Amino acid sequence: MPQSGIVKYHVKLSYEVDGLVERADIIGAIFGQTEGLLGPEMNLNELQRVSKVGRIEVIAKSTSNTTSGNAVIPMSTDIDTCALIAAGIESIDKVGPFDCKFTLDAIDDVRAAKKDDIVRRAKEIKQKWATKTVSEGETMLNDVHQGDSGKLSTYGSSKLTCSSGVFDSKWIILVEGRADVINLLRAGYDNVLAIEGAKIDESIKELCAEKDTVVAFIDGDRAGGFILKELKSVVTLDYELQADTGVEVEELTPQRLDEILRPIADEIKNGKPAPKFVSEDDKSITDVATKVFPNLNETLEAIALDGDQNEIFKVPISEVVSKLSSQSGIKYLLLDGIITKRLLEGAKNAGIECVVGHRVAKLSNSDGMTLKTFADLGVS
Repeated sequence: MPQSGIVKYHVKLSYEVDGLVERADIIGAIFGQTEGLLGPEMNLNELQRVSKVGRIEVIAKSTSNTTSGNAVIPMSTDIDTCALIAAGIESIDKVGPFDCKFTLDAIDDVRAAKKDDIVRRAKEIKQKWATKTVSEGETMLNDVHQGDSGKLSTYGSSKLTCSSGVFDSKWIILVEGRADVINLLRAGYDNVLAIEGAKIDESIKELCAEKDTVVAFIDGDRAGGFILKELKSVVTLDYELQADTGVEVEELTPQRLDEILRPIADEIKNGKPAPKFVSEDDKSITDVATKVFPNLNETLEAIALDGDQNEIFKVPISEVVSKLSSQSGIKYLLLDGIITKRLLEGAKNAGIECVVGHRVAKLSNSDGMTLKTFADLGVS
């Protein structure tokens, strides 16, 4: 859109054509068949000239004898003009010689979405910087608590950073780097070893085999998910922990570290067996996401699978809610987009157990369903 225009709305439509046409044919029909329909001041060409309409984006997909897809029109007009333009496009019944049907899916207020993103980002900034803040008094108390209970050392031929308790403790905490070891040492945990890289050193495998309990404690970001996946492929883990979303282990306050690790430490101290942190259901979800992702990513589509991972349907995201109303037997719904409240309601009514997407919108609850992002599962 020209710099003088500020996008206020996205008019989103879907279409179906009873014949094979190109993307350019769809755009031509939108401009040509609405010309003069609503008066000269509302011709799309004129609105583009005065920076009230931006570049129309069209996605076209063809089968053996039909074409369907979506169109997005960015507009900086008032909502009444948006509605008139949308109604005018819905009146189009031909693309070239072929019958067609346009349907309005939504008019999104771009400014409202931007406000939501600003609030979300502000919360992330607040959380990240709040976790970095440790008062002088708290630091002094932790130094007193720690005393001489532990100190930094190295382990193995690769001289991996660790705390001195690693050698004698019956359980071990695996973290990503040196700074994580130091932070846990300050909080009173001296049985920590840094893996220092995505490639797992052979000495780590040998040490873990000697311990009764092995805990992985990884950063709460996407990279942490990848490292955890690699670690699980070579080491048997009893617990899999991640820092709060978007936060690194080295940034956590001693209090937060203790909240996460204390239940595990108490169970081990009392001689209770350590339960696995990841359920079999979560492992199944990861398997499904890994299988589907390569053919789903960047398609703007959703795919539904039954409990045996058989495909029930695959449709554009704009059609998935209406499609769910007539389907049953779905266990997994995976989509190349955002898990919204409207989609969640449709999934609930269809009896779906798990929904996976790129991002989850701000929701009050998940109605008992499992909601995951591909990043959560370490899939990309």
